[in-house]
Amino acid sequence: MLFQIFSLLLEVLAGVLGGACLLRLYMHYLRIPLSGRAGNPLGRFVTGLTDWLVLPLRRLVPAKGPWDTASLLGALLVELAQYSFLWVLSGATMSYGLVLYLAFFGLIRLLISGLTGLVIVHALLSWLQARSVLSDMLDRLVSPLLRPIRRIIPSIGGIDLSPLIFLVVLQIASIILSNLQGSALR
Repeated sequence: MLFQIFSLLLEVLAGVLGGACLLRLYMHYLRIPLSGRAGNPLGRFVTGLTDWLVLPLRRLVPAKGPWDTASLLGALLVELAQYSFLWVLSGATMSYGLVLYLAFFGLIRLLISGLTGLVIVHALLSWLQARSVLSDMLDRLVSPLLRPIRRIIPSIGGIDLSPLIFLVVLQIASIILSNLQGSALR
């Protein structure tokens, strides 16, 4: 029971911190300012949560074009720390290579979960017609992901189905990922 509680708390902590690193990576890629006068509360939250990890990593791993590789490495290190703690606490006799493998899958799972959350919140805010700094920021984050789907499937009766289709694609990716991970662990 204590292991399950600790595992849950560790998963939540790693999810928030790793997710913030991935969001920072994506915002950097889209050239969305993380802080400054733009009044970007999401960017300030992300930098406030991740600066302690990403800034030292930037000295070791510079950005590669539009990609903030230090943020990606930070998210991977968070996942690796999570699975390493669980490995030590469980007393399992697997190799550390398997822990690396699980951390990689955890990172992809975190990416899918984060994208799912962004699309759901964006869709809800668009239905409410709530114009705010946060809804505008979410629109800037989600629109590039939905644009290819919108080109193929236009709005039907004024209803944009692209978020629903994107969520189905993410769920299919999650199923494939689970099967790949499960087959590798056998």
